[in-house]
Amino acid sequence: MKFKSILIIVLAITLTACGNDTLPKPSAHLRLEYPKAEYKTLEAGFPFTFEKNELATQIKARAISNDSGSYGIDLMYPALKGTIYLTYKPIKNNKERLTTLLKDAQGFTQEHTVKADEIVEQVYANKDRNVYGMFYEIGGNAASQSQFYVTDSIHHFITGSLYFYAKPNFDSILPAAKYLQKDIQQIMETINWK
Repeated sequence: MKFKSILIIVLAITLTACGNDTLPKPSAHLRLEYPKAEYKTLEAGFPFTFEKNELATQIKARAISNDSGSYGIDLMYPALKGTIYLTYKPIKNNKERLTTLLKDAQGFTQEHTVKADEIVEQVYANKDRNVYGMFYEIGGNAASQSQFYVTDSIHHFITGSLYFYAKPNFDSILPAAKYLQKDIQQIMETINWK
């Protein structure tokens, strides 16, 4: 009799305990929405022009003292906590200088292989505007998520890198990196040499 009573109690507890199971909440993903890009031509006395996103509210030109005619342009995106750093160097119709600049640009990107999961290269060529280059998308926790260079192979050479003001965490900065990669592609596609 005692055994039947215990069995009935255990059975009653088991049947009533299975009613409302607590389920874990599904994983949520952060939804970041950025404004639609509005591009305007940047003309600031450089030997080239390009279209920049109006979201880049701070633009700073910096001199590079070790090389005559070289300087940098920083397109800062405070809302995204990132900057696209551009560096211009004249080639001066010197094939050796062009070769050196190409090796430096490609080597700088390859330095990220230590932390990068992958580096995807995309060749860019626009014969009508005489603009040739390479875009690198860097996956993983590398310091820079995108890099590129463009040149006319005779007079002008521009390199660019995207950096964020945060410790590299690919998953966290991916939406902003993708947004700014479109800006980099817009820069490459709209460069006009003077």
